[in-house]
Amino acid sequence: MKKLTIICIDDQREVLSAIASDLNVFEPYCLIEECESADEAMELMEELDAEGKAIALLISDHIMPGKNGVEFLTEINQEHRFRHIKKILLTGLATHQDTIRAINNAGIDHYLEKPYKAQELQQAVKELVTQYILRTGLNYEEYPGLMDQDTLLKEMRNKIQ
Repeated sequence: MKKLTIICIDDQREVLSAIASDLNVFEPYCLIEECESADEAMELMEELDAEGKAIALLISDHIMPGKNGVEFLTEINQEHRFRHIKKILLTGLATHQDTIRAINNAGIDHYLEKPYKAQELQQAVKELVTQYILRTGLNYEEYPGLMDQDTLLKEMRNKIQ
């Protein structure tokens, strides 16, 4: 089984630690990485890509110094090597325009407002990582505790049609 990587990006150390703690349930199948800026996350992604490691999901805060979450996720969305990576934007301060820009330009897959509920984040992660596994051709049977059954069923039905 190939361990998948989930990268969490937030400039506030306490929030970053809380997100990583909420994702501990996925550690048998995923490596949870923490980055305090978009630049640090990009550097890590380049390193992981060079090593041939699978990056399944980015969870990014929106408001950060330097490059904000929407700008970072837009950049990732335009990079062919990272086209399969799923993206969650996590914020408490986004405007309506920011949200539209995130959907249209950054190709986010899920949007969560702070404060979020751990169960809500975990469910979004399960659904998106299930989609990632299926769409990249990984053997889903190797990730039994990670797969979201409803998403798996929906994806399989879509393949049949």
